Amino acid sequence: MASLNKVILIGRLGKDPEVTTFENGNRKVAATLATSERYRDRDQNWVEQTDWHNIVVWGNLANDIADGRRNYSKGDLMYVEGKLRTRQYTDQQGIVRYVTEVHADKMMQMAPARTAMQSSYGQPYSPATEPAPTGYTPQNTAEEGDDLPF
Repeated sequence: MASLNKVILIGRLGKDPEVTTFENGNRKVAATLATSERYRDRDQNWVEQTDWHNIVVWGNLANDIADGRRNYSKGDLMYVEGKLRTRQYTDQQGIVRYVTEVHADKMMQMAPARTAMQSSYGQPYSPATEPAPTGYTPQNTAEEGDDLPF
């Protein structure tokens, strides 16, 4: 019987990717990715649940990140595609530990970190402070008593 091991995540990087270079020249990039969902509890209060995922990148993609051809940093909104891998190790106290990781084979930035978004004047982006294009005159297209623009 055939099987499938595929993971697709969209979330924000929890820290800058960390590069490890091994003696044989291979590189590994490790990062954490946060995914969140909101729902209402039985009392109708909004609850936000965040899950943290360990991301591991090898091969050409890891080389691109390590060499700066792909620049990712904490807070970036990322699309990550890969497969789940679980590994085990023994800690210093002799206890066997298990770690589940997403071994990414596709990773791309969808949007920079919110604090990194800059306006055309080098100031933090805010729609209220961004100047309107030259010749632009806002118009109210809604009819009296109707807040829909169509």
